[in-house]
Amino acid sequence: MTKIESKSSIKLGVVPTHIQFLDGLVPDDNGNMPRDDEGQLKVVSRMQGLADMTQAKIDCVQVSMFPGVADADYDEMVKGLESLGMEVHVILMVGGAGNPMDPADENAVVDCLVECLESAAKRGLKTVGSTSLEPWMTGGERKEGADFDAAVEQIIKVHLKAYEKSNIADSSIESWNIEFLRDVEFATFTDVGRAWQLVDKANEALGRPFFQVLVDAAHCGDSQLSLDENIGLIEEIGASDGLSVFHASAKTTRGCITTDDGWIGALLSACARTGKLEYVYAEMFHHEDPALQSLRDAVPGHGVDTTDGRTYDEMISDALNSLSHRLNNLAQRGIGGTR
Repeated sequence: MTKIESKSSIKLGVVPTHIQFLDGLVPDDNGNMPRDDEGQLKVVSRMQGLADMTQAKIDCVQVSMFPGVADADYDEMVKGLESLGMEVHVILMVGGAGNPMDPADENAVVDCLVECLESAAKRGLKTVGSTSLEPWMTGGERKEGADFDAAVEQIIKVHLKAYEKSNIADSSIESWNIEFLRDVEFATFTDVGRAWQLVDKANEALGRPFFQVLVDAAHCGDSQLSLDENIGLIEEIGASDGLSVFHASAKTTRGCITTDDGWIGALLSACARTGKLEYVYAEMFHHEDPALQSLRDAVPGHGVDTTDGRTYDEMISDALNSLSHRLNNLAQRGIGGTR
């Protein structure tokens, strides 16, 4: 198999949600991560298989990490993925700790964030992400005006408190990527502009550009903002050192990237043009993942079968090859930097 030689300085990777949350990523009650029939961690064995079948080089992997993962499994996962030549990043899954917008839940949310941050720093990881803006799929009214401003201030307070308590300033962690979600999943922070308002103020309070907006094409495409509005905000965010990570994921379906209606290509190019983009991740959800049934029930068109006869590893492989060519062709045109 002919490998695709990367010409871009932007690293290419995978968010391995396609292996499913409940049987691939979520630990059991004892903190043990799922394993395959040979006893290997599923996230490691599936990434090994993906690397073997894909023409593009996989530079990095961004794993959804839940509180309470056993230390031995966490270490095994990081070492296993690094042995494949992949830089390891994590998305902190802290949704069960409470509402970051509610002062009554402040200590619980901070404690959960600190546990996850300290675990990442212990392994020398340099980039973390989280959706720690509001609880997932809990409904509620969209906050506007003074209520929105109060929510922003409380969320910033929570994140800065976690930053201090976990001693991030003296750790390996170089950036914290904040991810907004689509309407239904979230009620208030549902577009890139709202996420940027929070991140910009958080960095101002911290005194340096540490927090960043994780730009996910699916969430951008499912927001109320137009493509041009998203691109304009990406330009503003990049100019303020507020982004480095892009998720190549298809709006609504969250399946094959050919269902994105052009959003991935347009936003990837916009992020690359800022000169600040460092990582591009292919991300898909399995259309039968039991953990996402409530989202499929709530959002028409989400979770349709877009495999077209392929396995999910084959779908991700196709996406990585396509993204590698996109990055190379951007680099050939002087966009995004060259290796």
